[in-house]
Amino acid sequence: MPRERLDQPRELRRSFRPHYDPEDFGRLSERIARFLGTARFLVYMTVFVLCWVVWNVVAPAAARFDEYPFIFLTLMLSLQASYSAPLILLAQNRQADRDRVQGEEDRQAREASQAELEFLTREIAGLRITLGEMATRDFIRSELQQAQQVRTPQ
Repeated sequence: MPRERLDQPRELRRSFRPHYDPEDFGRLSERIARFLGTARFLVYMTVFVLCWVVWNVVAPAAARFDEYPFIFLTLMLSLQASYSAPLILLAQNRQADRDRVQGEEDRQAREASQAELEFLTREIAGLRITLGEMATRDFIRSELQQAQQVRTPQ
């Protein structure tokens, strides 16, 4: 058996398992979950169930969907619910992952803002100290007046 080379990619192995892109599937599940959470979906589902019930009550026995049509309706609704729940959970998990990443970015931005604010606070304090040590106009005038008084005796 030849040794695998680390500087070359592995050959793709054929598999009977279906291949799908997790990102595409995740986006599709989010779109479905968004639709399932709308009033439009509830209206569509209500109209479908009402039509099913009315058809299977009013229509002649030969035109009905099945001998026991409401069992088949229950089966279809159960199947729809069994696919809806995992799709909704997948969409929620993707949203939680996005929220976690956004929270981390917010925390980093908050830390950077805090560090910048502390730096600016230190700079302002340094400027205040420097300004406090500077000679003001009034101080210079008083010093000049004192110097003139010392020169000219009265």
